Amino acid sequence: MSNRNQDENQNHKKSKKIRAKRRSSRTPLNSFLTIILIICFVQMSISALLNISKVIAYHKKISTLESKQISAEARNVELKKEIKNFSTTASMESIARNNLKMAGKDEVLVIVNKKGEPQEEQKNKHKKIGFKK
Repeated sequence: MSNRNQDENQNHKKSKKIRAKRRSSRTPLNSFLTIILIICFVQMSISALLNISKVIAYHKKISTLESKQISAEARNVELKKEIKNFSTTASMESIARNNLKMAGKDEVLVIVNKKGEPQEEQKNKHKKIGFKK
């Protein structure tokens, strides 16, 4: 039995040495892999932060564009109402009389100058506005 115990002790010592060699040979590889994993984790963290900041910026842009769209649609509705109002003959005549200083067939246009206004300002003030064709 003592031989058997000695053989077991020797085998045990050999296996310890073999395990120690394997561990020592794997240590640089394990260190290298650990460094690679840390670099990958840092890269993923940075990418996640950048993507989150982009998402926040895009949400802000979307909200500003939606508010601009709502105001543009409201302005569009107002302009459509104005077009309907200006398309009637009475409204076109009132615009012509008041803004463009025009008169009807049987009417006479009288412009009263205020005191104190220079003559050149009065001429420039009542110029006809031409539209490009």
